[in-house]
Amino acid sequence: MSHGNSARELVHVELGRIPYQEAWDLQLALVDLRRRDELPDLLLTCEHEEVVTTGRKAQGPTRSADETAGVVEAGIEVVEVERGGAATYHGPGQLVGYPIVKLEPGKERDLHKFLRTIETSLIGPLADLGLSAGRKPDYTGVWVGERKLASIGIACRGWVTYHGFALNLAIDLARFRLFRPCDLEASVMADLAALGVEADRATLTQAIAGRLAVELGRAFRSAGSATAPESQAIQSLVRT
Repeated sequence: MSHGNSARELVHVELGRIPYQEAWDLQLALVDLRRRDELPDLLLTCEHEEVVTTGRKAQGPTRSADETAGVVEAGIEVVEVERGGAATYHGPGQLVGYPIVKLEPGKERDLHKFLRTIETSLIGPLADLGLSAGRKPDYTGVWVGERKLASIGIACRGWVTYHGFALNLAIDLARFRLFRPCDLEASVMADLAALGVEADRATLTQAIAGRLAVELGRAFRSAGSATAPESQAIQSLVRT
């Protein structure tokens, strides 16, 4: 079944708690399927066990392994990935989202614009919780004043995006003291709990997914059933 220009949907798929490597492998497989129009645009949401990933900014000869030595000493895996940005932490109490989106020729093919779209998709639902979240000049992500609530970093193959955002709900903020998250001081990082905001994870996830669909100009659909075609395709990939 083709999912080209005539079927502009964004389908949300919740993966639950999944190992980081498994989610990364799944994204790569889905990117290939989306490039061939065998699936619609997707938003995968999940949670990971503890891991620190280093993006392109944190790699190369000018960077040192000493920067994540504290992470390794704490028994947390460090994974080099191809997304933009520096190092970030994933762990329980975080809402992670991976948009697998085929950017159509023309105005959509602007990765800076796509980053701003993700930010907007987080800022709107957070405002509905009474939180004055927004952007910070010269920085990617979502901020509340001088505190960073969500980190964003993407990659793109054949104009299909992957990687995405990590929104801190109720996370162990002490873990950020093991390194410099996004090349920032650890004290900058925040979560909803530290800001005194309670949120139902499932409700917030649906709000973010729906807002992302609106911002992208896609019709929103949730693959809530295990019999949905997208869910079946993903389950097949996870089992292989």
